[in-house]
Amino acid sequence: MNPFEMVAIIVVAVMIASVLRAKYSRRGGCGETAPEVQHENARLQDEVRELKERIKVLERITVEKENSLARQIEELRDR
Repeated sequence: MNPFEMVAIIVVAVMIASVLRAKYSRRGGCGETAPEVQHENARLQDEVRELKERIKVLERITVEKENSLARQIEELRDR
């Protein structure tokens, strides 16, 4: 067996092993996920929901300040 055949066999073996590992691993594929992972996903979803609410509040405050600033500028122009 020459060195090129040996390298080709090793590459094929590694590819098969990586495909099997991805197929049968807990986190990969469509199988059940571990309870810890489900708990972490739920916690992260709650955190994202809270951050979205905070962003909405900040946007509302920013828009209100812009409107009030524009109103104050207009009042100064009217003088």
